[in-house]
Amino acid sequence: MADVRYVQATKLYPGGDVPAVDRLDLEIADGELMVLVGPSGSGKTTALRMLAGLEEVDAGNVLIGGRDVTDVPPKKRDIAMVFQNYALYPYLTVAQNIAFPLKMAGVKKADRQARAAEVARKLGLERFLDRKPSQLSGGERQRVALARAMVMGPRLLLADEPTGNLDTTSGRQILDLLDRLNEKEGVTLIVVTHDPSVASRADRVIVLVDGHVARRLAGADVARTANLFAPVAPV
Repeated sequence: MADVRYVQATKLYPGGDVPAVDRLDLEIADGELMVLVGPSGSGKTTALRMLAGLEEVDAGNVLIGGRDVTDVPPKKRDIAMVFQNYALYPYLTVAQNIAFPLKMAGVKKADRQARAAEVARKLGLERFLDRKPSQLSGGERQRVALARAMVMGPRLLLADEPTGNLDTTSGRQILDLLDRLNEKEGVTLIVVTHDPSVASRADRVIVLVDGHVARRLAGADVARTANLFAPVAPV
């Protein structure tokens, strides 16, 4: 199970007077595609990083599958994360980048090559396996980042602005892949974005303002919302 719960989760950065995330209460169902939106500084990326274990939770709790992971190291949370800037190793080939988490986990070379090749096939990367990231387009690099995130078979995938550096066509291709992972693989998917076209694909959209949940919408309602960031009472 990969359901998620934030229970009064709070993050206050050193030197700050106002929490970046303030007593966040939020539930994401197993297999759901949830999108977090909000103006810059609203706390959406911080909330994602708290879930991943990349930011310390100063108060409250974070649970995954009913397990309190508030103080659990990132590598033990069974989470994969994709970043806006791809975060690929430039000196490794595509195949080596995809297989890197398996190598760190001590998987034998033959097994990690086979698993990396299978994930590459699913994401249409077979012909790029011997190339370096510098030889790829932005959309291709993001696909490699997705493949690397999925090679360990996580049940929960976090994506921070996954289309932020891409043109419209490449961005749409990445969104299609995320949809497929969510629908066909059953992966719980939480996406941070500024892009309403991303939000419109979600099961639910959560609008954060000043570290609080300001609005809850169905993805289908996004296109009809005049001001997506307007702080209104939760529904």
